[in-house]
Amino acid sequence: MEKVFIGVDVSKFTLDLFVKFNKTEKHYQVKNNVKEIKKFLKSFQDEGSTVIAMENTGRYNFALYEVLESTKVSVYVMNALHLKRSFGLVRGKNDSIDSQRICTFIERNFMDLELWNASSIEIQKLSLLNAERRHQVKICAGLRNQHKDAEKLKNIAYKDVTKLNKQLIVTLDKQIKGIENKILELINSNEQLKSQYERIQSIPGVGKVLATLMIIKTKGFSDIQSARKMAFYAGVAPFEYSSGSSIYRKPRVSTIVDKVLKKVLHLAALSSIRLKYVLAIYFQRKVAEVKNKMSILNAIRNKIIHRIYALIKNESVYNFNLHVS
Repeated sequence: MEKVFIGVDVSKFTLDLFVKFNKTEKHYQVKNNVKEIKKFLKSFQDEGSTVIAMENTGRYNFALYEVLESTKVSVYVMNALHLKRSFGLVRGKNDSIDSQRICTFIERNFMDLELWNASSIEIQKLSLLNAERRHQVKICAGLRNQHKDAEKLKNIAYKDVTKLNKQLIVTLDKQIKGIENKILELINSNEQLKSQYERIQSIPGVGKVLATLMIIKTKGFSDIQSARKMAFYAGVAPFEYSSGSSIYRKPRVSTIVDKVLKKVLHLAALSSIRLKYVLAIYFQRKVAEVKNKMSILNAIRNKIIHRIYALIKNESVYNFNLHVS
């Protein structure tokens, strides 16, 4: 049976779909809602040989995800940068051309890629709540900085602004606290997620933000199932860079990473070295050996990831007596 390849370019209001089947090629555009997507995919649902691919565009993918969960099609969700670099040297772009390029890419490479697995309802809700929390925290941090600057100027014209900022900060703090309570309530409603959440936080220096983020990124540890893969994903594993005998540089981490996760891991590493346990001892020992501090912190980030995966795999909590660096 000949395969049907569908490349999808996702935007807020529409989906551009490029279909290759039986030596024919055709472009379609449908509204980005469940009803229209179901209507379009109806003719492909019974085809076990249909392959559909798209970029990961966050919440704009959700309607498509909802429909695809109940179909037999093979689904691939790809990193936007991966796609962009695979296209090579190109000039110009629009939604129709992008859908065609995605279709061509998946036709050539689907055998080497991992299939998309749908997240549970709890993970989807957690992801949305966590994204909203991060957005609110960013706004609140900006207002606090602005408030500090206004206080330093001590200008009469800034009094009203300062008063308004104070009110906004109080409101945002309440909203952030409310979102955090909803996240905790959602995690506690699922025994498996609750267990994972508590085990991760048993590691010194690891808090609720990293624990929540790890659960979301791994879909409750059903995805990215090894610590090594997570180290690559989070950008804490160094890569070799050499060619022949003339090009060589020290192994270093890649910049193509999940930057949000890497930042939170970095904060966890900083917290861990302030505590009196093995990672703090490890940090001081390496500093005494005149090692680069950022390289040491990167190694600690890696160690935290491996500890998290060990606890999840063994269904245990952190034991200070067993972990010696």
